[in-house]
Amino acid sequence: MRVKPLYFFTILLLFSSLNNAYAFCGFYVAKASSDLFNQSSQVVMVRDGSRNIVTMSSDFKGNVNEFAMVMPVPTVLKREQIHVTDNKIIEHLDSYSAPRLVEYFDENPCSPPVMYKMMPMAAPAMKSDSATVKKRARSLGVTIEAQYTVGEYDIMLLSAQQSGGLLTWLTEQGYKLPQGADAVVGSYLKQKMKFFVAKVNLKKFNQSGYTRLRPIQIAYDYSRFMLPIRLGTVNSQGQQELFIYALSRQGRIETTNYRTVKLPSEIEIPSYIKTQNKFADFYRDMFRTQVKKQNNKAVFLEYAWDMNWCDPCAADPLSNKELRELGVFWVNEASNKPQISQRRRPPQQGQNVYLSRLHVRYDRHNFPEDLLFQNTANRENFQGRYIIRHAWKGTEQCNAANQYFKSLTKRQNQRAKNLSNLTGWNINDIQKTMQIPQRSASSSNEDMWWKDLWSQ
Repeated sequence: MRVKPLYFFTILLLFSSLNNAYAFCGFYVAKASSDLFNQSSQVVMVRDGSRNIVTMSSDFKGNVNEFAMVMPVPTVLKREQIHVTDNKIIEHLDSYSAPRLVEYFDENPCSPPVMYKMMPMAAPAMKSDSATVKKRARSLGVTIEAQYTVGEYDIMLLSAQQSGGLLTWLTEQGYKLPQGADAVVGSYLKQKMKFFVAKVNLKKFNQSGYTRLRPIQIAYDYSRFMLPIRLGTVNSQGQQELFIYALSRQGRIETTNYRTVKLPSEIEIPSYIKTQNKFADFYRDMFRTQVKKQNNKAVFLEYAWDMNWCDPCAADPLSNKELRELGVFWVNEASNKPQISQRRRPPQQGQNVYLSRLHVRYDRHNFPEDLLFQNTANRENFQGRYIIRHAWKGTEQCNAANQYFKSLTKRQNQRAKNLSNLTGWNINDIQKTMQIPQRSASSSNEDMWWKDLWSQ
């Protein structure tokens, strides 16, 4: 029998400077979605009291008969607690909350400022029903508590007395387990966890017409607000990316056993990041630099906002129907999706669904514990937002225009410095790309501070 490698989920879950109320909010021009990263997984967590609805998606690529998922869960799940959903909903949530690039255009300094009014806003099916398989499981202290076919997945719920027996049985069933899994599995068994095991039913998958594996959803009650990630680090070749979209009634979701750090935001960067399509490169290198600054031990907040509005919108907010599909049971599915422009919608229109987007790059060494969370009452808005500001190119003459051009080079150099600090890119290369005109010291009135010192 060919041994199929076990694909351990990397998430393995138990489971602006403008403050004027009428200020122009800028136009969204680009976003940095999660698909920029390799070895990335996405999880949507809906939490209300002790109720949890978790949607798990990964970037698994390859033959579907090589896919398998194992994750600890607090109880034996019934068939009705397991669901398969559409990848498009996760993609929509990712697009809506992604760090974004916005642009402004400097106004004519010789004209009065224009005020903008605020606008409304696996393998072949497991032979788990075989009496021989069940008998062998019992002999190893493993109990097959339940088994279902849900969509294109064959699913088992397992309990075990010892990790060794469970790992032996999984190996005999065609799973190839990574070294080091024993201790991690044992620690979950000590917490009285069960194990949710899913593989692809090839017949069902081929009949479905889907070309990608769909996200799996589970619903359960559990007092601890956590995300087990340790099992996912066992077979990892290095660092992994995890995007967590947490939805709640109250407010922002934060980690309690690791630092939650806001991504640098509201910073002006050079306009060539847009014109040369460099935003994806910028975001990847910016995130890498920020991870390093936090010694590889932080969870980053990339977005925190009421779901019913955005400023500016990288994508429309999710409809109530999509939110219900993700498990947000307290919204009315029949309500129509609000029509949102790129400018803000008054916050009193909110649906009482608050989204926190967290991004963590983790490995076994720097993240030895599962992620623990708390639901806070903080509803302060935040987004990873980066600004490009196009220079005014007019020729009108006035004192304000003279001051504008006098300060322009200084501001361009500051944007170059911002970009270098955020990404680690060489500032000389940045300035060369920007083609900033540099004044010589002899021609600079600012440097000739002594010029009029003794003038009569």
